Amino acid sequence: MGASVRPRGGGGRRGSRRNARMSEINVTPFVDVMLVLLIVFMVAAPLLTVGVPVKLPKTAANPLPTEQREPVSINVDMEGRIYLLGDEVAMGELPARLTAIAAERGADERVFLRGDGEVGYGRVMEVMGTLNANGFGNIGLVTDPGGQAAPARRTDP
Repeated sequence: MGASVRPRGGGGRRGSRRNARMSEINVTPFVDVMLVLLIVFMVAAPLLTVGVPVKLPKTAANPLPTEQREPVSINVDMEGRIYLLGDEVAMGELPARLTAIAAERGADERVFLRGDGEVGYGRVMEVMGTLNANGFGNIGLVTDPGGQAAPARRTDP
C-alpha cells in the first residue's frame, strides 16, 4: 500500500503545455482591420468624384490618352452656365481667368470643353471662340463613347 508521487509537470518533462510558446498567428485582428478599411474606402470612394453634372453627347470617337496633371476643363451645363475648373464663371470674366491660366501653365495647354447635349450649339461655340481668342488652340471636345459612328465617306474614282 504505497502511494506514488507524480511530479506536476506531466511526468517529469522539462516544459509544460502552459509554458510552451504559441506558434500559430492570430489573424482575427488583421481581418477585422481589413474589413473596417474596406468599408471606409467603399463609403469614401464615391465622395471623391466631384464635378459638374453634364449630360455629354455620345460619339464613336476613341478616348484621348490621359495626362499626368489635371487638365484645364470647361463645362457648359444644360442651362448655359460656364464652369472653369469646377467654379462657375460669367462669360465676361472668362477671358481674364483664361489669361491667368495661360500665364501659369502656358497657352499650349490642352483644354477640355464639355458641353451638355441639351445646350445650344452657339453657346458652346461662343466658349470655344473665347478660348481661341485667348491663345488656347489645343481644345478637345469631350463626349461619351457609345454613340453612332459617322457613315463612311464614299470615294468614287
